[in-house]
Amino acid sequence: MTIRPLRFGIWALVHGSRAAYQDPEEPYDASWERNRDLVLAAEALGYDSTLIAQHTINPHQEDLDQLEAWSAAAALAALTSRIEIIAAIKPYLYHPVVLAKLALGIENISQGRFAINLVNAWNRPELDRAGIGFAEHDARYAYGREWITVVSRLMQGERLTYKGEHFDVRDYVLRPASLYRPRPLIYVGGESEPARALVADHGDVWFINGQPLEDVAGLIADVAARPRAGAPLRFGLSAFVITRETHAEAQAAYERLLDLSKKDAPIKAIQKQNTDPKVVMMQTMQKSARVGSNGGTAAGLVGSYDEVAARIRAFHAAGIELFMLQFQPFEAEMERFAKEIIPRVHAAPPTKVNDRPTLVTGAC
Repeated sequence: MTIRPLRFGIWALVHGSRAAYQDPEEPYDASWERNRDLVLAAEALGYDSTLIAQHTINPHQEDLDQLEAWSAAAALAALTSRIEIIAAIKPYLYHPVVLAKLALGIENISQGRFAINLVNAWNRPELDRAGIGFAEHDARYAYGREWITVVSRLMQGERLTYKGEHFDVRDYVLRPASLYRPRPLIYVGGESEPARALVADHGDVWFINGQPLEDVAGLIADVAARPRAGAPLRFGLSAFVITRETHAEAQAAYERLLDLSKKDAPIKAIQKQNTDPKVVMMQTMQKSARVGSNGGTAAGLVGSYDEVAARIRAFHAAGIELFMLQFQPFEAEMERFAKEIIPRVHAAPPTKVNDRPTLVTGAC
């Protein structure tokens, strides 16, 4: 397996804090202004990417603010100069012709720094209450496969005629196509069998939810071995980072956030009620205590500066190229990571694939 250079990204705070909503060090704030300033600060600190999750209504509590992903992505494309901008998309919310046109617009505003993250939805009310309907798990992936087929070909500038179960596109072409490369990149999330098949066939990068290195290595091996056309698949990992000068300090910070997160139990109950039980991400996240979303601290990036840097190198050796990171309080911890961890990661020799991190007790 070819191991590409490491990249580090941040989750935009589209629905506020990622670890605990009732944290006095990080009051709830999902505003455009906060996210704008956060991404601009990340770019200045040297981060390579940002992921803007898509929800039309807040997935945890409907009366909480929720940033809109695609308008924010377009605005960030105009304000930034280097950082990659990834906007998540749930296929049922946009017709593929419309979405392809939006993606190409942001691609050209950003001068070739835009990507889409295909996710097939888990929050039932978001679709049901709009009258769209929430299809069964595998049916959503079948729809998404047809949807991304149309989007990908249109983003490449192809004049497309396509007839499928869900879409009937006739002699359609979008101009301008990408002015900077063949098309925007396609990231794919999800770990079920239909998700793995989809990313092998249509994705450029597979986003894996935070979990221990052994599990991540197994997922990579499975999907990397599948036949596909074009360039080899690349891999990204979501992770929540808690790092301090010493192991004990990091563990104490973890315990603080874990205790605070318990106050969000009513919100988590709403999320569980609204979630399709077949979504593998949610099954993975229930395996153990953790802080953060999308696996969070289950990836084991809790510890001293040297410990966290070593674990990142081990994941990189296993094939992870992009780490999409969460912190809390976000701005201060994002800066700490840029100052203390990124230089350590780049200064050390590559870690062998068979090296394994020592996970912090209670952090995964």
